Amino acid sequence: AGAMEDALGAAGSFVAMNNRISQSVPHLHVHVVPRNRKDGLRGFFWPRHKYASDEEAAEYARKLRAAL
Repeated sequence: AGAMEDALGAAGSFVAMNNRISQSVPHLHVHVVPRNRKDGLRGFFWPRHKYASDEEAAEYARKLRAAL
């Protein structure tokens, strides 16, 4: 979570874990969501947006790898 905050300039993070329920293949996964004031997060639901392009997604991945 700390690396994500540093890489993306987030003020904080929301971390949630999920296992089995609502999954077609039971597994454990963790969501680490960047947080900033007035970002729209409500409970466990956050505004989801598609990347503008594959290049934008790759740039986020590069930033996160570099921070780790």
